[in-house]
Amino acid sequence: MTSTDSEATTEDSGPGGYAAARLRLLQEETRPGPPRRAALARLTDDWLAALHAAASPPPGTALVAVGGYGRGELSPRSDLDLLLLHDGTAPPAAVAALADRLWYPVWDLGLALDHSVRTPAEARATAAADLKAHLGLLDARPVAGDRALAAGLRAAVLADWRDRAPARLPALHELCRERAERHGELPHLLEPDLKEARGGLRDATALRAVAASWLADAPRDGLDDARRALLDVRDALHLATGRATDRLALQEQDQVARDLGLPDADALLRRVYEAARTLAYASDVTWREVHRVLRARSPRTRLRGLLGGPRGGRSRPERTPLAEGVVEMDGEAVLARTARPERDPVLPLRAAAAAAQAGLPLSRHAVRRLAATARPLPVPWPAEAREQLVTLLGAGEPAVAVWEALEAEGLVTRLVPEWERVRCLPQRNPVHTWTVDRHLVETAVRASSLTRRVGRPDLLLAAALLHDIGKGAPGDHAHAGEGIARAVAARVGFDPADTAVIATLVRHHLLLVETATRRDLDDPATVASVARAVGGPDTLELLHALTEADALATGPAAWSAWRAALVADLVARVAAALAGGAPPHPADPAAPGAREERLAVEALRTGEPVLALHTRAEAAAPVPGERPAPAGGPPAPGGGPESAAPGGDPEPVGVELLIALPDQPGVLPAAAGVLALHRLTVRSADLRAVDLPDALGATGSVLVLNWRVAAQYGSLPQPGRLRADLVRALDGSLDVAARLAERDAAQPGRRGVPAPPPRVTVAPAGAAARATVLEVRAQDAPGLLHRIGRALEDAGVRVRSAHVSTLGANAVDAFYVTSGEGAPLPGEEAVSVARRLEEALRG
Repeated sequence: MTSTDSEATTEDSGPGGYAAARLRLLQEETRPGPPRRAALARLTDDWLAALHAAASPPPGTALVAVGGYGRGELSPRSDLDLLLLHDGTAPPAAVAALADRLWYPVWDLGLALDHSVRTPAEARATAAADLKAHLGLLDARPVAGDRALAAGLRAAVLADWRDRAPARLPALHELCRERAERHGELPHLLEPDLKEARGGLRDATALRAVAASWLADAPRDGLDDARRALLDVRDALHLATGRATDRLALQEQDQVARDLGLPDADALLRRVYEAARTLAYASDVTWREVHRVLRARSPRTRLRGLLGGPRGGRSRPERTPLAEGVVEMDGEAVLARTARPERDPVLPLRAAAAAAQAGLPLSRHAVRRLAATARPLPVPWPAEAREQLVTLLGAGEPAVAVWEALEAEGLVTRLVPEWERVRCLPQRNPVHTWTVDRHLVETAVRASSLTRRVGRPDLLLAAALLHDIGKGAPGDHAHAGEGIARAVAARVGFDPADTAVIATLVRHHLLLVETATRRDLDDPATVASVARAVGGPDTLELLHALTEADALATGPAAWSAWRAALVADLVARVAAALAGGAPPHPADPAAPGAREERLAVEALRTGEPVLALHTRAEAAAPVPGERPAPAGGPPAPGGGPESAAPGGDPEPVGVELLIALPDQPGVLPAAAGVLALHRLTVRSADLRAVDLPDALGATGSVLVLNWRVAAQYGSLPQPGRLRADLVRALDGSLDVAARLAERDAAQPGRRGVPAPPPRVTVAPAGAAARATVLEVRAQDAPGLLHRIGRALEDAGVRVRSAHVSTLGANAVDAFYVTSGEGAPLPGEEAVSVARRLEEALRG
C-alpha cells in the first residue's frame, strides 16, 4: 500500500479525511492512468469499509461495488455504483439505518452516487428484468461486510447471464446499435462522447459481457490498450473541467492534450480515434461471432444439421464461391481452402472486392491471414489488382466495413503508404462529418451512385479516394494532393493519360463549387478559366460528379439544391465552351487483324463457329502479316480498361477468346450467354461484321467476336465445350436464358446495396456514319451481355459492331446498330430502342 493509500486508514474516516487524501492522489503527477484509477478505487474502498464498520452493521449484510467501480476503475469524477446487499434476516429498520450511514457521507462530499438496497433474490430479479442492471452486476465486487454473501451473488448473476445469453446478447447488441445511432461514431467525431459513442467505453463494457457469456470472445490484440487510452483521456478531461463529463469538447482539447503530454489537440484526437477504431472493429467482429454461434445453436439449424449430414451426422457449413480464392461461409467472406495468399498478391484486393460486392463482411481470420502471408504487389500493380480496387470502391456502402477490416490489420497503408498521412486525421471544420480518411472512403461511396453519369467510372472512383490525400501535408492540400495522387495512380497501374486525369481532378476538386458560388458566371472569363483548367469534356464530366460526391460525403450543410443548380449551370456553360472541338464518341471498331481474319475464313468455309482461346503470352505473340495493335481492340469511350504500364506495354485482364461464325441472328446473346453459363467474366469485347473479299478464297459476311475473359473462379473451360454449347445455343437445343435464370434462383440472396440503375443513351448524330450508337452504362453482372443481346434482338435491330468494357464493377458498352436493311435508325426509333433496352436491364 502506498503512503497516500495508507493515510486514509490513519486519518479520520469521515468525509474530510477521505476528501483530503483523494485530492492529494488526484494532484499527483507520477501516477496517471491505470495506477491512479486503481489507487483511487482502493482509497474509496478503505473509506467505505471504515464507514461500514463504524455503522455497526447487522450480520448478513455486505457493501458491493458494481459497474466501473466494481472493476476497480475510478476516474476523478466517476459515479460510485454501490449495492447494499442483505440476506433478509436483519430488521428492515436496521438495514435502512445502515444505508443512511453509508449514503449520506458520499452525498456530503458532492460525489455522484448510484445506490440500491436488495437481497440476492431481489438483485437477481432486478437483473432479469433490467439488462443494464444485469450488466452492472457482472462486475460486482465486495467492499465490506459479508464477503461470502457478495461472492454468492456474483456467482449466481454470472450463471444467470450464461443461461440467458441467447436472449440477453441480441438485446445487448440492439442497445449498442441504438446508442451508436444517438451518439454517432467515436472514431470520427470532432467532439466525441468517450463513453456512449460507437467505439467508446460502453462498447468495451459490452465486450466484457460477451466474454462472460462464454459464447464468444472479442479479438484481444490491442483491445486493452485501446480501452486504457480512452480511460486516460477521460481522466484528464475530468481533471481539466472539474466535472463528470464524457464529451471531449473543442475548448477542452488543448488542455487535455497538454495534460497527457501530447503536442496538440489533433494528436489527442488521433489517439482517441485509433483507440475507438480498435474497439469498434472488435465489436463488429464479436457481434458477428455471437450471431453465428446463436444461429448454430438454434433448434432449426441443429435439426437441419442432424438430418443433412451423412448417416445423420452434422453437415459442414456451406461454402459458396464468390471469386477465385474467396467463398461465402456463415455470412462472411472467407478464403477458400485452396487459396494461397503467399502466391497470389492480388488476393487481398480480390477478397475485399468480392465481399463488398456481395454485401458481406470480410472475415477477420481471412484479413489476418492475408496481412501475415500475402506478398506485396509488384509496381506498377497488375491490371487485375487495379480492377479489384475499383470494384471495391464502387460497391457502395458495404465497402466501408470492408475497408475498415483492411485498415485494422494494416493492409490499407501497405497498399497505399500515403494513406498513413491522412489516417485518423481530424477535420477542424465543423461542416465535415468524418475524419479525412473516412471522408475519402465516403466520397467513393457517394461516387459509386454517380457512375452512370460518366464514361470512366474507374477514374471517378480513384479520384474520389484520393481527392483529399494532400491534407496533412504542408501548403494547399489540393496542390499537394495533385502530386501525391499522380504517384499513387501510376503505382496502381493507370496509364499516363489516365494518371494525368486523376491528378487534374484532385488538383481542381474544389474548382466548380468555389467558382459557381463566388464568381460571376455571366463573365466569359470565368467560364474560360474553368475550361482551361479541366481541358476537355470528359474531365469536366468527371469533375462534376466528383464535386457532388465530395459535398455529399462532407455533411448535410455542404450540398443543397441551390449549390447543385449553380454548379450545373457552370458545367453547362463550360461544356458549351469546350464544344468547339470534336465531341468524344466511341470509335467504330477497326477492321480485323490477321488472326481474326484467318478464323473468319475458316468459319465461312465450314459454316460453323470457330473458336480460339489464347493465353496472355500467345495473344501477345506477333502474327505474320499483322501489324502490332493494342490488345483488346480500339479504346473504349474515353479510354479503355486495358491501360498500359509505364513502360508502354499493354497489360490486359484475362485471356483472349476469339470466335468467328457466319453472320446470323442471335449471335451476341447466344455467345454471351454461353460464356456466362461457364462462369466467364467479360472484361472487354469487340464484335464486328466482316465482309471477306474474293481474294481470300471465300466470300460472305462473318461475325468476329474478340473477347477478353477471366474465370470467376477455378480454371478456364476447354474451347471444345464452349464451341459445343454455342452450337446448341444457336440451334435452340440449349435454352441459355432458362439455364441462367435457374442458376440465379439457386444463388443465395445478397445484402449488397442496390447498384445505380442502368442508363442507355443514343449518341448524337455523327457518332458513326453507318449505324446508330447506343451507349449502355450498367452494373456488371453474370449474363449482362446476354440480356443486352436478347433485348436488341427483340427490338428487331441488327448489331453491326460493338465495343464492351468492364471498369471495376461497371459496364461501359457501345453498340452500333442498324435496321434490318442495314441503315441507321431514325431518331424516334433509336430513342424507343434505347428505352426498351433500359427497361429490360432494369427488370
